[in-house]
Amino acid sequence: MALKLKPLGDRLIIQPNEEDDSKSSGGIIIPDTAKEKPQKGKVVAAGEGRVNDDGKTISLSVKNGDEVIYSKYAGTEYSEGGKEYLIVRESDILAIVG
Repeated sequence: MALKLKPLGDRLIIQPNEEDDSKSSGGIIIPDTAKEKPQKGKVVAAGEGRVNDDGKTISLSVKNGDEVIYSKYAGTEYSEGGKEYLIVRESDILAIVG
């Protein structure tokens, strides 16, 4: 199923990695409410880029398929087809992995 969203400007749509960390290293089971949100994910869609004061579009340095690390409390959550996505600005991306 294709994603029905197209991000605008300097926004990206990220699919967070689903890491199974339901047990701590000591064997304690961690409930869903106590788990931290992942901060790593894959870019599934990218906008055209930011428009500067002169009206020129500055292209994004992140592209579709990139695995990224993003700010902990960044973005807006969105769900489609049973999958979770995050809509963030390019400035919320901290690093590209690999």
